[in-house]
Amino acid sequence: MSTELPSPSDAPARLKPLPLLIFSSRWLQLPLYVGLIAAQCVYVFLFIKELIHLIQHAWEFTEQQIMLVVLGLIDVVMISNLLVMVIVGGYETFVSRLGLKGHPDQPEWLSHVNAGVLKVKLAMAIIGISSIHLLRTFIEAGALGQPNGRITEQAVIWQTVIHMAFIASAIGIAWVDRMTQSKN
Repeated sequence: MSTELPSPSDAPARLKPLPLLIFSSRWLQLPLYVGLIAAQCVYVFLFIKELIHLIQHAWEFTEQQIMLVVLGLIDVVMISNLLVMVIVGGYETFVSRLGLKGHPDQPEWLSHVNAGVLKVKLAMAIIGISSIHLLRTFIEAGALGQPNGRITEQAVIWQTVIHMAFIASAIGIAWVDRMTQSKN
């Protein structure tokens, strides 16, 4: 059994005090990621609460009411997925490596994550979340002008415009990312 000592070239370079301080400042993001994990716990609680509500009232809900609750559950899952992407991808990109190489549960996308890829994935997740909200709005739009209607025509228009702005932004982000990738 051979016990080779690491060569001096394998040792990390020692940084001067100011670069060390600047480089170490990335660890200030750690509490932010821990906070997002706490927020994800809140979303898990919300999901369970809404699921129990759906199960308890399944016999009395109409098909539309069930669809709205299920869309709410999907929305919670998509936001939770967004949180995972930000927590794992952001930590891996901006703070420190997670050391998951070869781990059977390593997400496929994590092996090639960088700031550009993370931005595109986040933009796509936001479009998905916005789509769910817009679909819920369109379903509720059947009650426009009725006393029990919870949404106005103006709200439908603004949500559609905002959704289209998210799509345009995502296309712009993907286009800029592609342009910078092709130059490298």
